[in-house]
Amino acid sequence: MLRRMVSHTRLKTALTTLALYVGAGLLIGYFVMHAYSGNHGLRAKEDLALQMKELSEEVARLRAERTEWERRVALLRSGSLDPDMLDERARAMLNYVHPRDLVLSTRTASQPASPALAAAR
Repeated sequence: MLRRMVSHTRLKTALTTLALYVGAGLLIGYFVMHAYSGNHGLRAKEDLALQMKELSEEVARLRAERTEWERRVALLRSGSLDPDMLDERARAMLNYVHPRDLVLSTRTASQPASPALAAAR
């Protein structure tokens, strides 16, 4: 009877030790899994680094655009505004000409002078 008790306690001790190791392994596995894929894990850190890089590029682009707009606005101030340049740009953008301007239009050989002349022929 004593022998049966000793082997029973050895089996119980071995199973208890095995259960503790398995429990500790599962607990460590749980924390390792969440350290990698949790809200604050390694994958989230990589995503944040990528997002930060994209936003930094956008900030650089927007700063360059802002600098360009500031340069354009500075050209419109009365101290730096060139009336001839303003007149030239307004005419080019609106397709206007001054009545006293001489306009020379060029055309290629395959293009008729005007649609009205092409219809008359």
